[in-house]
Amino acid sequence: MKILKINTKSKNYNIYIGYNIITNLKIIIKKEKINFKKVLFIVDKNVPKNFIKKINSRINCEKKVIFKFNASEKNKNLMNINSMLKTLFINNFTRDDVIICIGGGITGDLAGFTASIYKRGIKFINIPSTLLSQVDSSIGGKTGFNNKFGKNLVGSFYQPDLVISDTKLLESLPKREIICGYAEILKHSLIKNKRLFLFLDKNLQSILNLEKKIIETIILESCKIKKKIVEEDEKESNQRKGLNFGHTFGHAYEATLNYSKKLNHGEAVLFGILSATKLSKKLKTLNKSEYQLILSHLTKLKFNNLNNFFKMKDLNKIIKFMTVDKKNTSKKINFITLKKIGRYNLKNQLNPSEVRNFIKLNLFN
Repeated sequence: MKILKINTKSKNYNIYIGYNIITNLKIIIKKEKINFKKVLFIVDKNVPKNFIKKINSRINCEKKVIFKFNASEKNKNLMNINSMLKTLFINNFTRDDVIICIGGGITGDLAGFTASIYKRGIKFINIPSTLLSQVDSSIGGKTGFNNKFGKNLVGSFYQPDLVISDTKLLESLPKREIICGYAEILKHSLIKNKRLFLFLDKNLQSILNLEKKIIETIILESCKIKKKIVEEDEKESNQRKGLNFGHTFGHAYEATLNYSKKLNHGEAVLFGILSATKLSKKLKTLNKSEYQLILSHLTKLKFNNLNNFFKMKDLNKIIKFMTVDKKNTSKKINFITLKKIGRYNLKNQLNPSEVRNFIKLNLFN
């Protein structure tokens, strides 16, 4: 079991990473000195029932309430947040009680946001159940929900009190979900650690097959990258924006497809990485050899062509969603690009017409 300490201005907390560590849940919570009388479990319906039972049996308190959530981008909305808040009010939770989230990134974002606004803040423990949430969304305190204007445009920064990433849970996931999580690991390597990227490229199949030693190592290494960035820039005023590499494109792709299951978030990020890499080459910030390395890696993953998902008629929608991206500070669209593998560039502002021409010429073929 590995322990990674996150130190931010608003809160310090630990991330526990290991195989079957949920069996030590009672000991971990006691060690972390997190006390409560009531617990609201916010549970993704996709999490195996036996895992929920394991967690439940290791929590001793006066009252336990379970809120089951059907996780999807379409359900990541204000209506479900209101349902969570209603459950807290009906059961008279106080600020000394706790929300324990058991689920992926969508569930964690909603549970975290609910925790941040209920009585201006309630204790929050996150037990991420997907690879994507273990390496990305459970770290750094970003919470929020989607609306008709776009993805995660309403939210807050609210750090958890504890994160427990049990890698045994990953064995219950379909390969598609593993690839979704891998997208964020790949992103972290591309913006901050070329050595990690080369390791990923060499061990891709072992990672996707969840070989125990390798998967725990890359989760830890990926978390270390995000930890360093979040500690330096908790509220995304500067360097943390680099974590959005591939996401300006990716979020627009998801929204254009109305958050359907045709394209999951991690898959959209992989296509976003493809798009941002091609943009880096076009803007001449990334050299040809490193461009080819990344393109080759995405080809191995079979994420090197957008044509199966989008047609030219979708272009207006894609551009429209990009214009409302949170990172924009003017009428121009801001992109994160690569200077080289391991280093990124924060400021690349393009007019919507320039973006339209780029997508038409470089992504649709």
